[in-house]
Amino acid sequence: MAWVLGIESSCDETAAAVVAEDGRVRSDVVFSQIAVHARYGGVVPELASRAHVSAIVPVVRQALGQAGIGLDALSGIAVTRGPGLVGALLVGVQVAKAMAFARGLPLVGVNHLDGHLLAVGLRRAETDPPPPPYPYVALLASGGHTSVCRVDAANRIRQLGATRDDAAGEAYDKVAKLLGLGYPGGPIVDRLAASGDPRAVKLPRGLRGQSLDFSFSGLKTAVAQHVRSRGRPGTEQGLADLCASFQASVVETLVTKTLRAAIREDVRHVVLCGGVAANRGLRASARAACDEQGLTLVVPPVASCTDNAAMIALAGALALDRGERAGLDLSVDPHLAVGA
Repeated sequence: MAWVLGIESSCDETAAAVVAEDGRVRSDVVFSQIAVHARYGGVVPELASRAHVSAIVPVVRQALGQAGIGLDALSGIAVTRGPGLVGALLVGVQVAKAMAFARGLPLVGVNHLDGHLLAVGLRRAETDPPPPPYPYVALLASGGHTSVCRVDAANRIRQLGATRDDAAGEAYDKVAKLLGLGYPGGPIVDRLAASGDPRAVKLPRGLRGQSLDFSFSGLKTAVAQHVRSRGRPGTEQGLADLCASFQASVVETLVTKTLRAAIREDVRHVVLCGGVAANRGLRASARAACDEQGLTLVVPPVASCTDNAAMIALAGALALDRGERAGLDLSVDPHLAVGA
C-alpha cells in the first residue's frame, strides 16, 4: 500500500496527515489557531505564519506517530502550494521540500481548492458515504472561497461560477463580528439560526439572475444597515431571527445556483465541500432541493469539509500516481485558481 504524507498550512490551520492512494485515512492532525486570532475577529497573516513555524514539526511528527509509520514507509510527500496566505504557505512548502530532499522522496504541490473538491474521496470510517462517480458538480464554500465546479476527474476540474466579492464564510464571519458573536462566526450564526425565524428580517439575495456567480457583499451591507437603523437585537430570539434571516439568504443563493449548475451540466451527483459545508442549514436545504430534483447529494464528514491535510495527501497521491513530480524549486502561489 502506498502512503502519502500531506501537509497543509494555507491559512490558520497547521495540519498533517497520512493517507493511502485509495483514500483511507491513517492519521489526520489539525492544529487550530482560533485562539491566536479570535481577539482580532479574523486571521492576522503575520501571526498565522509565526504559529505555523512553531506548530508544523510537532504536527508532522504526531501525524506519523498516529499512522504508526516512519518516513521510510512513505511513497511521497504532498504539500499545499496555494492559494492562501503567502507566508503561511511558505512554511509548509519549505518543510515539505526539506523532508523530501533529506529522504529522497517524491514531492508534489497541491492546489488547496482542488483538495477540497476531491475530499469526498476520503475514507475516514466504514460508515462514510461512497464517493460519487465522475462527473459531479461541487459547491466549494469556505472562509476564503466560494465557487461551483464541474469535476470530471481528479485533474479535470472546471469552475462554472465564483464569488465576485466576499466568500460565503467571510460573510458569516463579518456578520458575526458586526453582531458581537465572536470568531469564527459561521458555527455561531448556524447555531442561533436554528431557533430563529428566517422570514423575520427581509434581506436581499445576491445576483438573482441566471448567472452561476455569487455575491454576498450586498447582503452583508444590508445586515449592517439593519443594525445601524434598529440597533443590535436586544433579545436572544431577536438575534436568532436576524441570524436565521441572514443564513436563509446565503443558503438559498448557494443551493439555487449549485442545482442550476448541475441541471445545466446534466450531472446527477452534487457534492458540498469546504468549511461552510459543515453548516447544518446548508446541508438540510441542499438535501431537500436535491431530493426534489432527483439528484444525489453527497456531503463528506465535517472533518473532511474544514481545512485538513488528508485532502491534500489524497490529491497528492492521485497526482503522484499520474506521474506528477515537483522539484526542489517548488514555489507558492497565493492566488492559485481552481484546477490550476
